[in-house]
Amino acid sequence: MNIGQDIIGATTDVFSTMLMMDLVVGDPVDGAGGEVESNITAMLGLGGDIRGMLAVHCPAAVAMAITGGFLGMDVDELNEDVKDAIGEIANMVAGNLKIAFAGYDLKIELAIPTSIIGKSYRVGGMLGARRVAVPFTLEQGTFLVELKYIVNS
Repeated sequence: MNIGQDIIGATTDVFSTMLMMDLVVGDPVDGAGGEVESNITAMLGLGGDIRGMLAVHCPAAVAMAITGGFLGMDVDELNEDVKDAIGEIANMVAGNLKIAFAGYDLKIELAIPTSIIGKSYRVGGMLGARRVAVPFTLEQGTFLVELKYIVNS
């Protein structure tokens, strides 16, 4: 399994097909590190052969640019549209990862995405989980796609 490359493939596919946006891909970070300043995080749980959480962490400017591309309109505040759009991005990336994991003969189920907005928060949990994070950059800044997971034996 190459989770970093799977995250890159899943994310770039969503952005090129759904948003017509090109991303500059950073190097995957395995373990701690790779944080970005985040004003909104969308996350969803994974179950089945892999337990875990996929999260998309965005600064406000990036989240509004993604939402504007998604909805085809200017967005100038972190509102319900932004929460929904970033949640849907997380959902689509997770859906692409589900397909990638099927190639490893791993079946996963996806939960419904949850989005949080704020200035100072930390997402934790999953003792013993492996973490892989990939930074992606748009004109408006850098966002992070993070997967914390445990493969069930």
